[in-house]
Amino acid sequence: MENNSKSYLIPLIVSVSLAVGLLIGGRLNPAPSEEQFSYQGSHTRKLQDIMHLIDKRYVDSVDVEDLFEQTVTDMLHRLDPHSNYISAEELKAVNEGIKGEFGGVGIRFFIIRDTVCITNVVSGSPSESSGLQAGDKIVKVNGKNIASNGITNSKVQKLLKGTRGTDVKVQLWRNGKRIDKTITRGSIPLNSVTASYMIDNETGFIRIASFSQNTAVEFLSAASQLKSSGMKKMILDLRGNPGGVLSAAVKIADEFLPGGLKIVETKGKSVKDEVYRSTPNGILKDVKLAVLINSNSASASEILAGAIQDNDRGTIIGRRSFGKGLVQQDTKLRDGSNIRLTIARYYTPLGRCVQRPYSEGNDAYINDITERMDNGELYEIDSSIFVDSLKFVTKKGKVVYGGGGIMPDVFVPFDSTGGSWYYTRLNVSPVFNSFAFDYVSNKRSKWKSARDFSRSFKVTESVLRQFAQFAENEYSISRDGDGMARSKTRIKHAIKTEIARQLWLEEGVFVVRDDFDKEVIQALKEL
Repeated sequence: MENNSKSYLIPLIVSVSLAVGLLIGGRLNPAPSEEQFSYQGSHTRKLQDIMHLIDKRYVDSVDVEDLFEQTVTDMLHRLDPHSNYISAEELKAVNEGIKGEFGGVGIRFFIIRDTVCITNVVSGSPSESSGLQAGDKIVKVNGKNIASNGITNSKVQKLLKGTRGTDVKVQLWRNGKRIDKTITRGSIPLNSVTASYMIDNETGFIRIASFSQNTAVEFLSAASQLKSSGMKKMILDLRGNPGGVLSAAVKIADEFLPGGLKIVETKGKSVKDEVYRSTPNGILKDVKLAVLINSNSASASEILAGAIQDNDRGTIIGRRSFGKGLVQQDTKLRDGSNIRLTIARYYTPLGRCVQRPYSEGNDAYINDITERMDNGELYEIDSSIFVDSLKFVTKKGKVVYGGGGIMPDVFVPFDSTGGSWYYTRLNVSPVFNSFAFDYVSNKRSKWKSARDFSRSFKVTESVLRQFAQFAENEYSISRDGDGMARSKTRIKHAIKTEIARQLWLEEGVFVVRDDFDKEVIQALKEL
């Protein structure tokens, strides 16, 4: 994508990635502690007095509770960017990501033309048991009309999620008929291994989207299946993975390493230093490995990539990772909220701390990723990072650096080709989702597999014209001949990957992308 459209999209991508990273990726300790505090200090009384004064005398009405929470957050961010306050409401969602499950019905959906459209039904879920199907549209929940009523994703989730064993009634629109269903909510997995398949006869591909308490089990299951299919080489995709639970990253690294090697070390003023080492039991010691990272690979992703790189176990491919080397511990407060406080730093096997500097404040820290785009680091290696004082050498003589993320062994520049304002307008709208949903409405059983679809389906000129007309009719995005010419390949890729997503979830996306994903193509060359 060109600079004009890139600058429009990257802040959105960065903000979403950082929000996930700060809340979920920051948590490396598996269990929150619960401590009793005595709030008798002079600072506490002063803060109470100030809040009382604001509440009683300030010129306008103030939500004192919200103001207090903002104050606590700002105070913690003055320590470091990853110490954080999490409200009781936010904590529930964060813990779902860490536990890798939630109470719900088990569907994937998009809101298309103000209607909740089911794109996928989770296998084995309550929705599948109740007879819901991909392509159904939900028009009522518990008797309440939700179609064409300003419905949002968060509102739908609040209506459908809930305690396991409770019922939710839905009314569906299917093939011109209304159908009533009662679904008993169950435990829905939030799978962190979102893709696992063989690229060719010898090379397996596994994508880890985050690190939850279940990730290591998911990974081992996926890797075992690929080994039984003949895998001798693996591409492990950690791109955009914000991190999560430390133990998951350690267990996965252990599968690749011979026994007795250091995986990671944590050190802090008030906690005991800990060294995590590999065992002799890993099942992937003889599998050739390439690990994909980018600027949004953080925390536990960097622990895993660092362990592989420092131990000369595989090739790291992509762009410099995020640079989060701080360890947090959760402490639950009396009202159900949570303080996530940095208690240690982690160090790779060679002793590297990959934490980026944060002395210039939280805003500058968060904007670092945008700065990388502006200074050209996404397109070529930034040599200013290679400081002698941060230089380390592996046993096989490979030079690596600390001080700000994991630098890949093989750099692959960000692909900015094919950008235009026309593509940007398409990409920030729901048009790709909507078009794909309509396109597959009568084709959901046409292809046997994602691989079959990838090989046989082509976005023809006819399909492209249908899409452009659809975008104009449904979303008022006028066709731009010059923009279409410049972005045709990118638009075709987006249409095909979105159709694959709606049929085979994220695995379908990656299967389709194999043919034009530059990092995957480079990894295949290295392997």
